[in-house]
Amino acid sequence: MPELPDVAVYREALERFVAGRPLERIRIVSPFVLRSFDPPVGTLAGRTVLGVRRIGKRIVLELGDELFLVFHLMIAGRLHWRRAGQKGMGKGMLAALDFAHGTLFFTEAGTRKRASLTVVRGEAALRALDPGGIEPLEATLEAFGAALTRGNHTLKRALTDPHLFSGIGNAYSDEILHAAQLSPLKLTRSLSAAEIERLYEATRVTLGSWTDILRSETGAGFPEKVTAFREGMAVHGRYGKPCPVCQAPVQRIVYAENECNYCARCQTAGKLLADRSLSRLLKDDWPRSIDDL
Repeated sequence: MPELPDVAVYREALERFVAGRPLERIRIVSPFVLRSFDPPVGTLAGRTVLGVRRIGKRIVLELGDELFLVFHLMIAGRLHWRRAGQKGMGKGMLAALDFAHGTLFFTEAGTRKRASLTVVRGEAALRALDPGGIEPLEATLEAFGAALTRGNHTLKRALTDPHLFSGIGNAYSDEILHAAQLSPLKLTRSLSAAEIERLYEATRVTLGSWTDILRSETGAGFPEKVTAFREGMAVHGRYGKPCPVCQAPVQRIVYAENECNYCARCQTAGKLLADRSLSRLLKDDWPRSIDDL
């Protein structure tokens, strides 16, 4: 799922490419993508894009008279820009927004149909789409600590909860926890003040540096290679590969449709965290430490 750095760079690109431009028409290709009926999507045609916002992992086009078009990319949704006269998108297209100088395509890989497009009227209705998490790059240490310890959850769960933190998902939470040298399963209320501050700094540095990296890669163009697995990441998507800090093999916990990647030597004092399915299968043969492994 595109997270804060990816969505921030998408927003900046849309500001460059479509802000101040009239939207000529919207073509809905997949009937599953449009999640609203009032106001009708057709009422947006001819309106000028006045601005672009980010709400968590959502992208919002402002179209005047308090009308907003909201993209939620979910896991596999992506945006693509093609200049007028260029070949359009093929497989996976959900919708297309036509401008005089080009077209913004909304696509989704796979068949899950999770990505969505919503037309919203009014600031109050727009705010209702916001889960309410704090902005991690804007929050003070005190606000960050208060959100983190609002409940007693694992760090992995807390960082990825949109009601607590805006825009952090599976990929960057792995990177943040590795940078902070904290276990993904450590409970939030067991953290010391020093650990909370370390996590706060790791969050800001990780999200800020990756936003800068993606911004530099995109330049004046449009981001086309949006992925959760990037060269240069420390642990996310690097199971079995050497940790860039200590060279120990990166470990993982698989759960539901996700996995958590971590370095046992850097984050858990060498202890291997139990993967539910595999540890049950191996029972007494499950290795307890990175040295046993």
